[in-house]
Amino acid sequence: MLYQIFETQRSIMEPFSDLAQAAAKLYSNPLSPISQTPLAQRVSAGYALMHRLGKDYEKPEFGIKTVKVNKTDVAIHERIEIDKPFCELRRFKRFSDDPATLTQLKAQPAVLIVAPLSGHYATLLRDTVKTMLQDHKVYITDWKNARLVPLSEGEFHLDDYINYVQEFIRHLQSIYGNCHIVSVCQPTVPVMAAVSLMASRGEKTPLTMTMMGGPIDARKSPTSVNNLATNKSFEWFENNVIYRVPANFPGAGRRVYPGFLQYTGFVAMNPDRHATSHYDYFKDLIKGDDASAEAHRKFYDEYNAVLDMDADYYLETIQTVFQDFKLVNGTWDVKGVDGKVERVRPQDIQGTALLTVEGELDDISGSGQTRAAQDMCTGVADSDRMHLEVPGAGHYGIFSGSRWRTIVYPQVVKFIQSHAAPVAVKAAPVIAKAVVKPVAAKPAAAAPTAVVKPAAKAAVKPSVKAPVKAVSAKAQVAAKPVAKASAPAVKTNWVEPKKKA
Repeated sequence: MLYQIFETQRSIMEPFSDLAQAAAKLYSNPLSPISQTPLAQRVSAGYALMHRLGKDYEKPEFGIKTVKVNKTDVAIHERIEIDKPFCELRRFKRFSDDPATLTQLKAQPAVLIVAPLSGHYATLLRDTVKTMLQDHKVYITDWKNARLVPLSEGEFHLDDYINYVQEFIRHLQSIYGNCHIVSVCQPTVPVMAAVSLMASRGEKTPLTMTMMGGPIDARKSPTSVNNLATNKSFEWFENNVIYRVPANFPGAGRRVYPGFLQYTGFVAMNPDRHATSHYDYFKDLIKGDDASAEAHRKFYDEYNAVLDMDADYYLETIQTVFQDFKLVNGTWDVKGVDGKVERVRPQDIQGTALLTVEGELDDISGSGQTRAAQDMCTGVADSDRMHLEVPGAGHYGIFSGSRWRTIVYPQVVKFIQSHAAPVAVKAAPVIAKAVVKPVAAKPAAAAPTAVVKPAAKAAVKPSVKAPVKAVSAKAQVAAKPVAKASAPAVKTNWVEPKKKA
């Protein structure tokens, strides 16, 4: 019933929102006599804000037309590679008529970015995709709004999510021989399961697995998101947040967790921040600060666009990840497309290098939740492990914005490039954990994995008992071309892996 009430309210508000937009233009257009009246700018700003608060937000576009590869503009053609009932595998095909650039593009590794299915569209990772296109062939999972999927397509379970990921990995492997996989937030758990199951079967697994800000072990540093899931029972979620899609959508009758409930939860986490942001938008319009006003619109066009999730998938995720902790407890069984049930065993992963990334101020996936993957993948060699903690970064900062482009991405691209082809013997071990902090450090040798003599005492978390060796980020990425960052080089403390007993 709540879904129907919400849709009725939205339908009633739509004409008022359109009227507010027209009034805002009428009071701001310099050719309109009304715009010359006193307080016209304030009235226009008020109507513009009213329009933003009342309008319906549709799925945004990626809108990536070109990227620069070695200072050369490369055209991007976005296309659907595989179309599944609940997801599209979207490819960003790069084109160039420069022979040297074309040769470089062909030699770059293929990366599958698994976007979160947690309320927002995959376009939330637009900055992630655009940055990675500089050095990779990029594919992304573009999850569909469940209210647009007819009931005839069947249900969608967490097991189906995992099977989708495996199918997409095999697709890239069939084209390029192998691939790399990057998961952001929610998909870190099903991606870990997908790769683990492939390893247990003896299948070829991705060369690298990058996990960013995800709830691998939601028991560590629990956030408000984790607390909600643990404080309420499974039955509470099933009875209070699951509704059927109204009749005016293709997925009429489907049981879903509505996007508007997820959006309400997002806003409720920081209501003061959102209220201040909208008030600042109002003031920017009055001052004529078009750049700041446009930045506000771009952010909220993305943030306010939400999708419905199939009820089975949502409830199973709550139970598996946030209540029973089946992945870390070793009790997770997954049904494959053939109907066979298999146990998820991360310790079976061996040929896949592992990079985990966390933000120091992440209020969605707390500190240590993603890092837990390092302890679970015991079959991965110490030389193929790396952990990166980004100081001052929140949840979104590790995959979007300036910290992503200048701190995280250089490490990600270096990690992927260093494992682009199987290497029998490595000259020196790579790190088990890296803590990115602006510290004084001696410059390193030219080799990306080189480690200089111990520098002066550096800041290290008390829980880490290992000698620290400093290497500048500039030296780490000097051997291979990476994204061109305008910010100063970020220095990184490398922590040696603990010896096995």
